[in-house]
Amino acid sequence: MHKMVVSILGPDRPGIIAAVAKCLLEVDGNIENVAQTILQSEFSGTFIALVPESVTLSVLGQKLNRVMEDLNMRVFVKKLTEPDAASAVKYCEQFVITTRGPDRKGLVAAITAVIASFGVNVTNLQAVFKGGDDPSRNIMIYEVELPEGIAMEKFTTALRNKAAELDLKISIQHRDVFKAINRV
Repeated sequence: MHKMVVSILGPDRPGIIAAVAKCLLEVDGNIENVAQTILQSEFSGTFIALVPESVTLSVLGQKLNRVMEDLNMRVFVKKLTEPDAASAVKYCEQFVITTRGPDRKGLVAAITAVIASFGVNVTNLQAVFKGGDDPSRNIMIYEVELPEGIAMEKFTTALRNKAAELDLKISIQHRDVFKAINRV
């Protein structure tokens, strides 16, 4: 058995996940992880599937493309690349960074540049831009993993300075605190 990454993109409609799941089942595959969302009217889904060694990248790609073509979807398939031991992060603290402020080009680029400069990995990003100058209508939520030994004070200062430069309000919280405060 080996793992494949399957990404699907196209206009949203009912039955997309069912079609992908059926294709994987037909090749004796099993879905291990799924991340799926709808952005405006576009479906975006990424699946990690465990499939038999006999199911090649080409075979899986062709099968999925035949089915997804009828749904006007684009398919990308690749083998899952396991991280090498040298690049694997040993320990991480999970934090949530939230920004609010007027919408304009470059906000995500500026904030993620600061995050990346400290070797911090963004594991999830949600951005909702409704336009206009009302800061409560433009929100970005970055879920990040801070590596062990990070200079936390320098990291938060750099983020706060960049946010102030961009006229954004920023919150940096441990994920456990964020979840406890934001429970529905």
